[in-house]
Amino acid sequence: MNKIQVVIGIDVETDVGSWTPYYRGVEEGIPALLGLFKKQDIKTTFFFTGESADKYPAKTREVLKAGHEIGCHSLYHETIGDEIFPIPGVKPLLPEEVPFRLKRATEVVAKASGVKILSFRAPRLWGSTAMINALEDLGYLADASYPLFHYRKQLFPYHPSRDNWLEKGRSKILEIPCFADVTRKSKDRYGRDLDQWPVFRTEGAETLLKMVDNFAGHLNRKDKNKTPVLCFYFHPWEFISLPKKFHFGEGTAIPDPFIVKNCGQKALKELERLITGLKKSYRTDFLTCRQLAALQ
Repeated sequence: MNKIQVVIGIDVETDVGSWTPYYRGVEEGIPALLGLFKKQDIKTTFFFTGESADKYPAKTREVLKAGHEIGCHSLYHETIGDEIFPIPGVKPLLPEEVPFRLKRATEVVAKASGVKILSFRAPRLWGSTAMINALEDLGYLADASYPLFHYRKQLFPYHPSRDNWLEKGRSKILEIPCFADVTRKSKDRYGRDLDQWPVFRTEGAETLLKMVDNFAGHLNRKDKNKTPVLCFYFHPWEFISLPKKFHFGEGTAIPDPFIVKNCGQKALKELERLITGLKKSYRTDFLTCRQLAALQ
């Protein structure tokens, strides 16, 4: 049985990312996830935005008490890095703004949780060289932002260059690619149909496990001396029932159907099937980002 290392990251933000101001996912989704992870006896990394940690400091401590890692996910789920595809009204920070914003976000999450923050994930996986350099300067050990579905070059965790975060270099921070099935041919100009999210709930755990088999086999053929690393990302709001539209402020947000499809109990059952399937098919080590960085 082949060995793999799995990093499960939970991106703690407002419900449906930047499209609502609500936090039912934090209030109801996190307890459901902690129950599942306890049942499966695995450890994960919860990436809190500064705002979510500030509003729910008790939740950060609940996550820590359960043995999981607390990471940072920006201050307000803003775009920290380079834009991959356009979203109206969502514009990246200027590179010179990034260090201050990351410093403030890190301080807020650290204050709420009471621990030093060492792992990061960029909203939407939109990272940049300015972001990586700022994280390294802040003492971070790991960043789980590299969107493999789009760049498709770095298949294994690597230490990036301070001149170009997409290339290998001598930075101390470990860059962890987010898993995508790059063995398939993409029909999307950005490669989004190769990504692992949100396949587990829209198509089911069995489909995602087939993607895992494809990718793990591909990595073993590339380098048999390296253990395949699969980094997943999920959100607490995926594990609560959600309406198809959200009214607040001065209008209504209607996300694409796949965004909210099968959220709630269906998603929780499929995530458990995914974890069980990984354990059955592979010698699987479930690691936090910090633990993975310590092994590299």
